[in-house]
Amino acid sequence: MKKSVLKVLLILLAASFLLLISCKPQGAGETPRDTAAILQQVKTGTQGVEIQLIQDSPPALIYDQNELIALVEVKNKGNYDLRAQDCFVQITGFDPNIISGGFSSPRSCAEGMGVLEGKNVYNVEGSTNILEFESSLNLPYNVPDYSPTLNYLTCYNYHTAAYPSVCVDPLFYQVSSEQKTCRPKDLPMGGGQGGPVGISYVATDMVGGKAIFEINVQNLGTGRVLSPYANIQNCGQASLEYKDLDKISYNVELTGGGKINCKPNDGFVRLVNNQGKIICSFSIPGATPFETLLLVDLDYGYIQSQQKAVKIVRTPQ
Repeated sequence: MKKSVLKVLLILLAASFLLLISCKPQGAGETPRDTAAILQQVKTGTQGVEIQLIQDSPPALIYDQNELIALVEVKNKGNYDLRAQDCFVQITGFDPNIISGGFSSPRSCAEGMGVLEGKNVYNVEGSTNILEFESSLNLPYNVPDYSPTLNYLTCYNYHTAAYPSVCVDPLFYQVSSEQKTCRPKDLPMGGGQGGPVGISYVATDMVGGKAIFEINVQNLGTGRVLSPYANIQNCGQASLEYKDLDKISYNVELTGGGKINCKPNDGFVRLVNNQGKIICSFSIPGATPFETLLLVDLDYGYIQSQQKAVKIVRTPQ
């Protein structure tokens, strides 16, 4: 009898445990607070695509009768997904008569994957891919060695979205602060928005029933900003002109579709010393202060490089 009671109790305990497990919240986080923290992690940061050269591939010293193989780990550390045509790695800096084959051919960062995903709530580190470059070596007769510095170029198109919350007040200088739900103020936005280009701060001013926003755009990464229309597929060989450098396409909107006018008028901001400004104005409806979101979208290209020295020596006969 006691054994039967004990068996029933164990069964009930196991069933209760399974019920507790099945009732746990599902999704990216255990609670809304957890999910919000993960979203904050995903939507911040100053990195985009980063590459890492696999150790000893190629080795620093190699005989000319061996194949030259370079392995490159590509990581999308920002929060924008990259299609095959959005990102390329290319190796330059060597004589193609000595290092021949497909070594200098651009390779898509998403090769074999279709899409190289960025950070998201289910993958806070972003996706990784491995690219392999192969070449045969042809050291000229009577030349004992050749020591190039390989230049690994990463060229990609990227997108940054920022949603700063701003206060607009049509009677900023006329009504006491006790009557207002918010007060216009400058908004620092340190830490980036999940890409190498981002908004560093938004300055706000109220002038004659208009809200004036000064949106400061900055290159937060270690590379160079390119126009979103630059030739990224062959950026190691392409001739980049002034129009291709430091140029970002932008779009600014208000939630609710309120009309906002921005300058520069052509929808592009050019960086000088890695910084640029977008000035927007908005006619405030009504007479009550309120908070709203600025929806800022930035599209741009990006190029960065990494070097590795190698030495090719003639194989002893």
